Amino acid sequence: MANKEIHCTVNGQSKTFNVDVRTSLLDMMRGNAGLQSVKHGCDVGECGACTVLINGRPYNSCIYLAVWAEGKEIMTLEGLSDKKGTISDIQQAFIDEGAVQCGFCTPGFIMASIPIINSDTESSREEIRKQISGNLCRCTGYEHIVNAIEKTQKKRIAEKHVKD
Repeated sequence: MANKEIHCTVNGQSKTFNVDVRTSLLDMMRGNAGLQSVKHGCDVGECGACTVLINGRPYNSCIYLAVWAEGKEIMTLEGLSDKKGTISDIQQAFIDEGAVQCGFCTPGFIMASIPIINSDTESSREEIRKQISGNLCRCTGYEHIVNAIEKTQKKRIAEKHVKD
């Protein structure tokens, strides 16, 4: 089959990949970019373990073709840490709130939560549940995950108000 050169930004860095036109973004992120936080779960876009941000919006990378990433900004969990390797506030909240058990779904949940925690308006717990409904967890029962997202969103909104 035909290969295609893909130019995109991954975790803030300009990248070029040469991939088969049938390759999923998931396979390009794991295989070509070596980003292991993008998990291979269901392969049909139902579990959310492979969630990445594309131009700031969450997508299931297992059903998103790599060729569609041309010119786009891709963010994975690895892109949330600072240059010193310090984890982000949402990652710390997942740890603090006990929202991590086996950890397989955690990167997808965290990536799905980024638009929520970056919002200027506070989401209700029900709204948070709805916004992360495309991600499945078989260990935590979701309460701790919602707690971590809610805690981080409230903290970020409070910090914005202090700055203003």
